[in-house]
Order: sequence, then C-alpha cells, then structure tokens
Amino acid sequence: MNVNTDSSIPIYIQIAEWIENEILADRLITDGKVYSQYQLAEMFNINPATAGKGLTILLENNILYKKRGLGMFVQGGAKEFIVEKRRDEKLTILAKEIVLEAKRLFVSDDELIELIKKVQKGC
Repeated sequence: MNVNTDSSIPIYIQIAEWIENEILADRLITDGKVYSQYQLAEMFNINPATAGKGLTILLENNILYKKRGLGMFVQGGAKEFIVEKRRDEKLTILAKEIVLEAKRLFVSDDELIELIKKVQKGC
C-alpha cells in the first residue's frame, strides 16, 4: 500500500486504516507485534511523527496496546471492534448515500436490492 498524498484523508489516518486492514485480514493478530513508527515511516516514506500519530489513534481506541520497551501489540477483540466501528460509521454513511442517490434516480427498492446482489456477485 502507498499513502495517497493527494487524498483529503490525512496520512496518519491512512496509516491507522492500513493497520486496521492488516488486522481484518489476519496479517496482524491478537497479541501480535505491530510495526514501529520508524518501520512504518520507512515502509511508506513518511515522517516518523506522522506514523506515530496513526499508531496513537489506534492506542486511544484500544485497538493496540503498548508493552514498555517492547513496542505495540494488537489488543484482544480488536478485529471485532474494527468491524463494529466500520459497520456503524462507514457502511451506514455509504448506505445512506446509495439510498439517497437511488431515490433521486427513481430506482425502486427491489431494483436497488438486485443491483447490490449483482455487484456482490462480482466482488
């Protein structure tokens, strides 16, 4: 993954979301060590402070925890928390946008459901 410097999403948020995606994909597991801010900075060619800010967000949300002198690790239940958070935040926002656009285009509920099923089969 590369960070998108042209995105309206701050780089530190992109880093936090990338780590969350790694947890969701089981590439980072409960009690597993997470990349340091310096490793992330090197991986993504960014300032270590920016990477550290992304890690801090995950610490504050109890997705990661710190072991003094050893680094950061994935908190138990982190995957479930991320799924719930994204369902509540992102998926709800996206669903509202889709429903509103469907109404503007006079797409019936049945047509919208069929469209979603069609897209889902292609994924």
